[in-house]
Amino acid sequence: MILDAHGDYTIDGVSVRSLPKVSLHDHLDGALRPATVIELADEAGIDLPETDAASLADWFAERSDSGSLVEYLKTFDITTSVMQTAEGLRRVAREFVEDLAADGVVYGEVRWAPEQHLAGGLTLDEAVEAVQAGIEDGEDSIDADGGSIRVGQLITAMRHTDRSLEIAELAVRHRDGGAVGFDIAGPEDGFPPSRHRAAFDYLATQFFPVTVHAGEAAGLDSIRSALIDGRALRLGHGVRLASDLDVVSRSGDEVLVTFGDLSRWVRDREITLELSPSSNLQTGAIEAWGEELADHPFDLLYQLGFSVTVNVDNRLQSGTSLTKELALLARAFDYDLEDLQAFQLNAAAGAFLTVEEREELIELIAEGFDL
Repeated sequence: MILDAHGDYTIDGVSVRSLPKVSLHDHLDGALRPATVIELADEAGIDLPETDAASLADWFAERSDSGSLVEYLKTFDITTSVMQTAEGLRRVAREFVEDLAADGVVYGEVRWAPEQHLAGGLTLDEAVEAVQAGIEDGEDSIDADGGSIRVGQLITAMRHTDRSLEIAELAVRHRDGGAVGFDIAGPEDGFPPSRHRAAFDYLATQFFPVTVHAGEAAGLDSIRSALIDGRALRLGHGVRLASDLDVVSRSGDEVLVTFGDLSRWVRDREITLELSPSSNLQTGAIEAWGEELADHPFDLLYQLGFSVTVNVDNRLQSGTSLTKELALLARAFDYDLEDLQAFQLNAAAGAFLTVEEREELIELIAEGFDL
């Protein structure tokens, strides 16, 4: 693997950035450009810890690399503060789409919590409409440049508040206006999905897709609740599911593992794991296995047949891109292009699209990799 002067990575002579990618776990308030944060903060009269883009990017990276999800989440106080107007939300969403396209993403899902963007007087519906307008601006811009990208909204409720049913109803109201799924996010430990059972019950009656943050800062009970109470089709991170696997022996590339009931269910039902390698290191999600990327149970889960996908989580906080995450994994676990394609096919299969749309996406990925 070779890193070039433009920040791209080459594997077997192929640019990783040029490969078609699917992004399933990408937070809008974790993807702002530092320069945009500065400009929007200046317009709103908000003080920042740094006033030039490079220094602000370094500040976010330093504060995010704490080993604690709670501390990691505090950096979002700044990004959400500059996303309180329709104009700000529209701009951030447009730039989000443009940045995904520059990263080689052909289909993405952006998750964000409308309830955190009402301080400027917007209603929940107006906030969703502003983000959708920005998404469409970005899609049109990429189309005009000869590219193609599609992005859907994952409307998210904060798990430590009591608005999840209201947000679920909001998501369903906008299912024909860009909303493709529902999520809960925020501090995981102490706020299980079961607290939001009414919202999940409602979504089930509406046949509306659900992904749930689980198995990041909390363990197997959180994952179990996401599946039982949340009827989750995907697990946001889900990395701690690996603690339900008992590695009996290793011999070279051969690993003998005993599955727990939960991990076997997730594997056999092909429930998508939205893994985010760099973020998982920053938040301490893999502390049970080690402190380096090579310690991440990603490869174990992959080799055992779990539906693993690669995601950025928060581009700003982790200083990353999907291209970089794939390259880091390739270096850590000696993956080749066939492996990288497998991750994209898993993501396409887990996307909140119709069967026909997923099949088209799978064909697009196969053509782009052309292995």
